[in-house]
Amino acid sequence: MTTAIKNRYDFVLVFDVQDGNPNGDPDAGNLPRVDAETGQGIVTDVCLKRKIRNYVQMTKGTVPGCDIFVKEKAVLNDLIDEAYSTLSVDLEKPPADEKDGKTRNEKGVGQRGEVVRARDQMCKTYYDVRTFGAVMSTGPNAGQVRGPVQVTFGRSVDQIVTLEHSITRMAVATQAEAEKQGGDNRTMGRKNTVPYGIYVSHGFISAHLAAQTGFGEEDLNLLWDALVSMFEHDRSAARGLMSTRKLIVFKHGNALGNAPAHQLFERVKIVRKDAAKPPRAFSDYDVTLDGKPVDAAVKQEVAVG
Repeated sequence: MTTAIKNRYDFVLVFDVQDGNPNGDPDAGNLPRVDAETGQGIVTDVCLKRKIRNYVQMTKGTVPGCDIFVKEKAVLNDLIDEAYSTLSVDLEKPPADEKDGKTRNEKGVGQRGEVVRARDQMCKTYYDVRTFGAVMSTGPNAGQVRGPVQVTFGRSVDQIVTLEHSITRMAVATQAEAEKQGGDNRTMGRKNTVPYGIYVSHGFISAHLAAQTGFGEEDLNLLWDALVSMFEHDRSAARGLMSTRKLIVFKHGNALGNAPAHQLFERVKIVRKDAAKPPRAFSDYDVTLDGKPVDAAVKQEVAVG
């Protein structure tokens, strides 16, 4: 593993959506997620981490140590098996080291020190395990990893409005449908969008947990790149125009940190310029840090302590 980071970090991610659905709720007909009490829009942490994973896989997928564990069509237990194969551990035979047991308690399942070595191998191989952690106690069993990087739900600054649009497809799926329509071949559908919403998510990076997974400086820089650019490579008709607008990073002077995260986050203010006018663009808001306009660059690092 690479040398782990030595400093704690907290960050604020500001992103927006225009005429799109940033994160549909499958339990609500894929409508944009909304806080029922406040009307604020929500984007789940899982959604954001998926975009980070996709960016890393797209840009660094062939680089050793930057593979992705939780990816489309992956069979997770097979990947855990691969870790044991890399370590030359035969899970069908008794452990090679008697410290791990004189007999195999359950064939095909690691035990004691084998699990620890497999867990370390998974951290070494997979960026998302090293970053976000993972539950790998299924199948062959590589234990559990608590990741150093945690991300909150994104929440819109203001209430969002969900618009529903009727759409028409000039085709049908089957010949039977075409015959019913007498050759008209039209299919009606619905599409839901948010006209505009600016969202804020918060993140935390623990140096102590980074030491356990081997999350290093290169991993950290890749994370910043992903947060800045992930929406640029995640375009779809459903999501409209999504962009990372600001990434404000608070770097502490040590592993424990110099200030509580909530105090740092409160230094960032996002206020609508005209409260009487519905927001429709990022320029409708002022973003300030300690009362001053945030730097024009997308990413800004602030030293703490």
